[in-house]
Amino acid sequence: MFKTRLLSGIVLVAIAIASVAAGGPVLFAVLLAISLIGVGELYRAMEVHQKGFGALEIAGYVGTVLYYLSLLWVKTDKFSMMILLFTLVLIMCVYVFTYPKYRAEQIMAALFGIVYVAVMLSYIYKTRALEGGAWLVGLIFLSSWGSDTCAYCVGMLIGKHKMAPVLSPKKSIEGGIGGVLGAALLGAIYALLISGVNQADGHTPLMYAIICAVGALISMVGDLAASAIKRNKEIKDYGKLIPGHGGILDRFDSVIFTAPFIYFLAIVLI
Repeated sequence: MFKTRLLSGIVLVAIAIASVAAGGPVLFAVLLAISLIGVGELYRAMEVHQKGFGALEIAGYVGTVLYYLSLLWVKTDKFSMMILLFTLVLIMCVYVFTYPKYRAEQIMAALFGIVYVAVMLSYIYKTRALEGGAWLVGLIFLSSWGSDTCAYCVGMLIGKHKMAPVLSPKKSIEGGIGGVLGAALLGAIYALLISGVNQADGHTPLMYAIICAVGALISMVGDLAASAIKRNKEIKDYGKLIPGHGGILDRFDSVIFTAPFIYFLAIVLI
């Protein structure tokens, strides 16, 4: 299992690096595909998915695609918000005209899936579009995957006090602190390593360390939130797409939460 996780992890990181480096249409297409798969995984967990493709599930996929297309057509958040409102109306139309086929909680889950997965992941694309964005996107993964690795190592070594004993018994407060400090250190080192090729203003080791530290705190919430949903629905993994890791949501749970905050922190601090 360790070898499987390691190999699939390496492939995943390679795809992430290649997509971010390419940017533009390549990154857009990859994120759209990941979002659609992630939305589908959540829909199965939240019982929005039924045999075949129901009208509610199709409406969610349509909303996801339209939202992503809105990022290309108009570079303003107002248009994207209009698309989300349109999607809400579309989902409510399905609810009304197929009543009583769907329950209210399924309707809420359909819209939640778009915001939770598609909208939040789209901030990777938005971050890439900022000045020096090719380097800033790295902070999203350092503060999620990097901090997770640091937290695991520190937790294994000195972890004693449980962070969320019922929800995630293996996570410790010591590991969480190690994850935050480790992410800050990784951010500073990352800034130093790319200083020769990154000419954007304000991209200092201190700024990168601060952004990664805050991002690491947020990533823990994302990780635990995804675990809470799985516990509520009594499932082990969201999917089986990534060998040794599970589904898209199992691997991108912390990235989903981290991406928007890295985007806004970069705008405010840099």
